[in-house]
Amino acid sequence: MTGRALAERRPWLLASLVFGISYWFIAGGPVPGLYQIAWKGAGVGLLAVYAWLHHPSRGAHRIALVMALGALGDMVLEVAFTAGAAAFFTGHLVAIALYLRHGRGRAVRPLDKGIAIALVVGVPVLAWLLPTDRAMAMQVGLYALPLGGMAAAAWLSAFPRGRVGAGALLFVASDLLIFARMGPLATSALPHLLIWPLYYFGQFLICTGVIATLRREGEFSAE
Repeated sequence: MTGRALAERRPWLLASLVFGISYWFIAGGPVPGLYQIAWKGAGVGLLAVYAWLHHPSRGAHRIALVMALGALGDMVLEVAFTAGAAAFFTGHLVAIALYLRHGRGRAVRPLDKGIAIALVVGVPVLAWLLPTDRAMAMQVGLYALPLGGMAAAAWLSAFPRGRVGAGALLFVASDLLIFARMGPLATSALPHLLIWPLYYFGQFLICTGVIATLRREGEFSAE
């Protein structure tokens, strides 16, 4: 789809890309704090609007809720880390329910089951190991339980792994970099460079992948 077609048929997606990509450049810059927080939330928030307004189905509204909780978490994290994490925690639970509702059934291969188990176990363990502060390590380890579950459920779902599964893995990588910034990568520039693009494009792939699949399955007609 050309940029012009995207602007005409998917204005909310185009607006999301504009805010999501540009935030990487303005983060920590001269833009006043409240405006910067709103700018941060707009990227994924507009994905929620896209899913909710243009696709009248229960599945689309569920992924819209996941995106809305992500956008809320993006903004609240800037002022209250625990409250922001709680929004993401809730979003992971909603996403798990959506993915389980659209499972692959008996089509799941043993290798994919192994990958899912590795995500369920490995993500919270790695999250717990990364922070230097042991009290914080316990908190992020608990948070990472549904994070790993979300990625595993996405991987085992009927949604395309190249979009939804990959998007969930990008989300996990972004969060693990946040936790690594509390420990071994505390002085590294790598988290600052990668956390936002991994997270935003992960959410973008998840949202568009779910919507494309629901449309193909006939939950609603294309615009």
